[in-house]
Amino acid sequence: MITTKDTARTRLLDARRAMPAAAREAADAATWNALRDFLSEALSEGATVAAYRPFGAEPCATLRPELPELLTERYTVLLPVTLPDNDLDWTELGSEVPHTGSSNRPWSGVALTGPRGVEAVAPACGAEAIGRAEAVIVPGLAVSHGGIRLGRGGGCYDRALARLAPGVPVVALLRDGEFGLDVPAERHDRPVTGVVTPGSGYTAAG
Repeated sequence: MITTKDTARTRLLDARRAMPAAAREAADAATWNALRDFLSEALSEGATVAAYRPFGAEPCATLRPELPELLTERYTVLLPVTLPDNDLDWTELGSEVPHTGSSNRPWSGVALTGPRGVEAVAPACGAEAIGRAEAVIVPGLAVSHGGIRLGRGGGCYDRALARLAPGVPVVALLRDGEFGLDVPAERHDRPVTGVVTPGSGYTAAG
């Protein structure tokens, strides 16, 4: 039972960080295999998938190549960029060009930072670009049986998911034990349609 979202976030994040490295890697491999199989059944090759780049102790953060690059072997991949108002813009993976230091770019671009600062820029597709996605992979800390997702509290994805076409699958990547929790729903929450966990693979929600 989740009593407050902040308490739950702390507890779930601590549990993720406490996982041994070898266990994380094994879980991430199993999660990727299950996600790949689900998408292969649900989508045609070349379909557009909105995804993200996992980091830290998030599911699939240990994958090499990383999750977005694995997805590009079969799909067109959109990646989110958080805007100042906590909405999400999107860039298409593979559209990046090296940053030359010039401010005279012929298009409005998104700066992609690395260890040494801005290393590349990519065309901004706009907040509405998620509307062309045929599947969306979202981060989350927990999901209820009804599909209510506990995120990190920014509300970015709830706004973005409101722009999806009806029937588009929205899949959260979780650790074992994070699905089926009693996540309290709020008015703005946008449910997911399924989750992927290492132990159970893909499971429908809602």
